[in-house]
Amino acid sequence: MILLTGYKGFIGSHFQNYFETEGEHDVIGIDADNAWKFLSKFNGWENVDLIIHNGAISSTTEKNWVKIAHYNQSFTAHLFSHAIEHKIPVRYASSASVYGNQTKECRKINPLNQYAISKLIIDYYVLDNLDRFESIQGFRYFNVYGTGEDHKGDQASPVSKFTKQIRETGKLKLFEGSDKFYRDFVCVNDIVNIVLNNDAPSGIYDIGTGKPMSFQRVAELVAKKEGGEIEMIPFPDHLKGKYQDYTCADMEWLNYRLKTLEDYLSPES
Repeated sequence: MILLTGYKGFIGSHFQNYFETEGEHDVIGIDADNAWKFLSKFNGWENVDLIIHNGAISSTTEKNWVKIAHYNQSFTAHLFSHAIEHKIPVRYASSASVYGNQTKECRKINPLNQYAISKLIIDYYVLDNLDRFESIQGFRYFNVYGTGEDHKGDQASPVSKFTKQIRETGKLKLFEGSDKFYRDFVCVNDIVNIVLNNDAPSGIYDIGTGKPMSFQRVAELVAKKEGGEIEMIPFPDHLKGKYQDYTCADMEWLNYRLKTLEDYLSPES
């Protein structure tokens, strides 16, 4: 039996689809609405073979710390205590947002928002208790894109937002200065494959391609693929000082190359 939190979300739903296609596991899906009720009622921990924890309050602009801490920290800590007690392997979603403003020359922990802080607190808890778990891997997902992002609204990846804008209006909207903002974009299907099929020991790992791309380049690729135009718009005031300039995953722990966004958006893909 597998416990899958966040199963209705973008990334979680891809794990759910994977298991449904595979057909070899019973999966219990847990979302924010029933998370705490599940913990208080569930008594079948001895039958759980794996916990995949993707559920979180994931908005990087959410400022209600009580709301964030209630799920991202408290629920996670309670869930992990059961994993420790019953020796259940865990695979959980951290976030590349814990790095804050990376540069090509400097890589350090520097969270810029409350969501990132909540993820970092759990990472520190895991590292402090690593030897208490049967097995635990945390994954700092970089900028994930793929099918099924429609419900995310403004939190959707630029690939999905740009594609949707062009198909609806013929144009995509791009922040001024986007040639200076770089992200490491990774396909959600690759996330699922790596999380479920790697032989690394317990620890916390990046998942990206290791090949960042500017938002400007993403816009150009999508515009070319969809036959649309690019419209430049002012950079929003509410994002100033909270926007990462550069992200790049350290993928030395994984011994194969992931496809880049350029690969996926090429005419042959």
